[in-house]
Amino acid sequence: MENFFSADIATVDPLISRAIDDEVRRQTDGLELIASENFVSEAVLQAMGTAFTNKYAEGYPAKRYYGGCEFADVVENLAIERAKQLFGCDHANVQPHSGAQANMSVLLTALEHGDQILGMNLSHGGHLTHGHPLNFSGINYRVADYGVNKDTEQIDYDELQRIAEESRPKLLICGASAYPRTIDFARIGEIARSVGAKVMADIAHIAGLVATGLHPSPVPHCEFVTTTTHKTLRGPRGGMAMCKEEFAADLNRRVFPGVQGGPLVHIIAAKAVSFGEALRPEFKSYQQQVLANAQALVSALKGAGLRIVSGGTDNHLLLVDVFMDGKGITGKAAEKALDEVRITVNKNTIPFDTNKPFIASGIRLGTPALTTRGMKEAEMARIGSMIGEVIQDPESDEVRTRVKREVAEITARFPMYPSRLRSNDAVDKVSM
Repeated sequence: MENFFSADIATVDPLISRAIDDEVRRQTDGLELIASENFVSEAVLQAMGTAFTNKYAEGYPAKRYYGGCEFADVVENLAIERAKQLFGCDHANVQPHSGAQANMSVLLTALEHGDQILGMNLSHGGHLTHGHPLNFSGINYRVADYGVNKDTEQIDYDELQRIAEESRPKLLICGASAYPRTIDFARIGEIARSVGAKVMADIAHIAGLVATGLHPSPVPHCEFVTTTTHKTLRGPRGGMAMCKEEFAADLNRRVFPGVQGGPLVHIIAAKAVSFGEALRPEFKSYQQQVLANAQALVSALKGAGLRIVSGGTDNHLLLVDVFMDGKGITGKAAEKALDEVRITVNKNTIPFDTNKPFIASGIRLGTPALTTRGMKEAEMARIGSMIGEVIQDPESDEVRTRVKREVAEITARFPMYPSRLRSNDAVDKVSM
């Protein structure tokens, strides 16, 4: 009888094995500029692929509904303590499977069905879970929204104060998925208190910057703080919810059994590993380079004749207006043209966009992933120039050929995951 436990994926399922290998090559051979993506360490990958995936651990450390959880308790307690050390929060729940579920657990903790919330408009940089009508947040609560000033393309806090006074939200939601400027959490906290609202700060994008003190922390000013763990924090795909101590018991109940059952212990183990990495001094150096690279990319794109939304960036991401009032191309066309030369970005609406979201007038770029590979300002300058060339002449075969060659040259100098690349010879013999 075959030894079930020694089976290798390449033997058991060569088609999936090939897809995995092809994805490693895609990441290795391309320039990853999606702002919400990053590359985890081998240690984080190893933690995700452990026997903890076999274990049910419903409940919390020392209060489980299953036996055999003593080692699950070890990794969850480590993840909690490291998260509290990173962010200086009273309480951290590391079980949410995603940022969306972390946000859902907070809304269930802070609100009753039908309560009023105030969140940032999605087309101005917010997130689906901040009140979009097709999302649970918009379905279950009454929603008012705020955005950016048309001239500055930055949050107008005086206008936010006015909208808060008018809508009287029970929860004010701040944080963004496509906002390139520093968020004034202290001011937002003052606005919320002036109208009797609590605050949830969603720092999914800027968590790594907050953890290292390179962006002001929302923790002193907000009752709740949520984040994903896989963007600037450079951990596994997952979420986390933090709060002040008075809300800890209620938040825990809303995560489990409120919105999910058994936690993913192997992912929690990987979160603990990444939090440990983030506590090291070199992680702050990494985040500083992320910021420097974003500035270099802005300069290069401006030099290539492209308009940067809000004029620049204070964090890891930037929005590029490629449509330019009809004089350029759509975000969808830009994403496709760049994908053809192995530069990966995502189309994105810009404030006051005249195109539909699936078409969009902009693209969103971020520097965390390429910074993880070791790239610095010189590479960003060249990459920005290449992006400009492609967008200015997206149909040119000569531009495509030259840029593709330059992408190959750059990526070859910054290898990643060499142990993850395998031969596909065996797979080639398998009939599709």
